[in-house]
Amino acid sequence: MKQAYSFFLGALVGGLVGATIAILFTPASGENLRFQIQERSIQLKDEIKSVAEERRAELERELAALRTPVKKELP
Repeated sequence: MKQAYSFFLGALVGGLVGATIAILFTPASGENLRFQIQERSIQLKDEIKSVAEERRAELERELAALRTPVKKELP
């Protein structure tokens, strides 16, 4: 029990120290950083949407090809 408590306390303190250091050494202001994160998330969402649309079109083409009846050649 004591080891688990020590681990969680150490993880909590380490997280707080890491967050503090990150805030102190971040070159951008908080507002600017939030704006950059928001812009990047919008770009990422658009990229994912584009790739998903391309993949969907590809899968629809493959499905249409599979649904097309194959003509049997007579010997």
